[in-house]
Amino acid sequence: MRVVYEAANVIDAHLVRHALEDAGLPVFLRGEALVGGMGELPLFGVVAVCVPEAALPAAREILQTLPITAPPPAPAPARDDAMPLPLHGKPA
Repeated sequence: MRVVYEAANVIDAHLVRHALEDAGLPVFLRGEALVGGMGELPLFGVVAVCVPEAALPAAREILQTLPITAPPPAPAPARDDAMPLPLHGKPA
């Protein structure tokens, strides 16, 4: 098995896993059981999505199409019609 994706968390790993399984690829999550033992400390690189060597090219191709590998969208611009907040209890 080869690591095709290092997940940020278990939910992230399962989203990738389901996308790969929907394409018919066998998937194994490495380190999923370790997450419960890490307590309050943030650990990265604990959960990895693995596929067989033969499925690696197809898995990488699928990962390129997933929105989780894309940068987050830009924040929406501020609205001009938003009501201003009162300043010291008086309308602005």
